[in-house]
Amino acid sequence: MTVSPAPDLADVLAARLRIAPYLRPTPLYRYPALDALTGAQVRVKHENHQPVGAFKVRGGVNLVSQLTADERDRGVIAASTGNHGQSVAYAADLFGVRAVVCMPEQSNPVKVESMRALGAEVVFHGRDFDEAREHCEQEAARHGYRYIHSGNEPALIAGVATYTLEILEVWSDTDVIVVPVGGGSGAAGACVVAKAVRSSVEVIGVQSEAAPAAYRSWRAGALVADTTSTFAEGLATRTAFELPQQILGALLDDFVLVPEDALRAATRLMIEKTRNLVEPAGAAALAAVLSTPGRFADRNVAIVCSGGNISPGQLTALWPGEPA
Repeated sequence: MTVSPAPDLADVLAARLRIAPYLRPTPLYRYPALDALTGAQVRVKHENHQPVGAFKVRGGVNLVSQLTADERDRGVIAASTGNHGQSVAYAADLFGVRAVVCMPEQSNPVKVESMRALGAEVVFHGRDFDEAREHCEQEAARHGYRYIHSGNEPALIAGVATYTLEILEVWSDTDVIVVPVGGGSGAAGACVVAKAVRSSVEVIGVQSEAAPAAYRSWRAGALVADTTSTFAEGLATRTAFELPQQILGALLDDFVLVPEDALRAATRLMIEKTRNLVEPAGAAALAAVLSTPGRFADRNVAIVCSGGNISPGQLTALWPGEPA
């Protein structure tokens, strides 16, 4: 597969202009309770405040706004566990483009409902993201849809990178940005911006121990497949993607894994301390900071809350035995 060149800061600045009419900047809030828990000065980048509850919508709007007339007529297709699909569905609805989203059979119902409400056709296939992705690629070839890959799209990465521009504009003293990683577009975008604006800003990716394909690929310097059993569907990929890995390999400062129990605990803490709905992937950055507090002590740490699309079942499972 031929991989397009990585976006640069100029691409991110152009993306910001394209998405500005449709998406407002998200808040970067401080919560003293998180400072007390971590020993750091923590601010949360609330991408869960996006219209579809996740950061990926930035990339969807940036990409779909640039489709050719022929691509718009053909329609678009994507594979997703939810947030990439919502991004594509939202952007397709904005610009009057037909959208098809292929999802695993046991997908988050909150995300499914959102995509259907936006007018997308949802096709269920397979046990996990990668089986849905393989089916999606077959359907794209069969019907001539414009396939929107969840990682190997420079316009997606440039779009999602705009949240890092916002972090550094609001909080110029940021020392570290900690970013959840599924396919890696968010972390790749953070690297592109942070290293161009101020190279001393540290960017750290975080993934679940139960879905380590991107982590292992970054460590190996080559694409590595692995199993996935994480409950955080936003982190659940069995394969890594070429373009994000190319960027992460060159620019990412570190990549850490966190246990599933730590993700659960961090999700509960994020909900309790920030009074926001947070999906498990969106709490991964906090889990990473809590796992090695000495590393972050007394530093200015921006943690990316990548999404808030937690299902009622996931939510109640976080507090088993609690009275209704």
